[in-house]
Amino acid sequence: MNYLVRFLAALVSISIIGCSSVKTEKMSDWTGYTESGKASFYADKHQHNKTASGELYNHDLKTAAHRSLPFGTRVKVTNIKNGKTVIVRINDRGPFIKGRVVDLSKSAFSSIGFPSSGLIDVKIEVIK
Repeated sequence: MNYLVRFLAALVSISIIGCSSVKTEKMSDWTGYTESGKASFYADKHQHNKTASGELYNHDLKTAAHRSLPFGTRVKVTNIKNGKTVIVRINDRGPFIKGRVVDLSKSAFSSIGFPSSGLIDVKIEVIK
């Protein structure tokens, strides 16, 4: 009898999961998406801390945080004032401050602006 109850509970769980309306997004669904706003960069204290994707943050890599783009998405970030661009890979969530659209690794930020400025105006475009 105990096995029958467990079996029925498992069957109900599988049925609920199978009927779930959770959408798995493909990176190609985002290709061409653009957004403009402010970019910031990670402080040194975050070096080697775990990101939302499970990777360890490394300020030498060209990575970034975005609130909703899928992990692994490649994004071209353009500094509006000087036209410089950098390609980054999304591996974290954030920024969670109004007006900011992306948090860049220190090396990515340095490629298109001066860290002493703290923030830069950017346009982001999903390329892959």
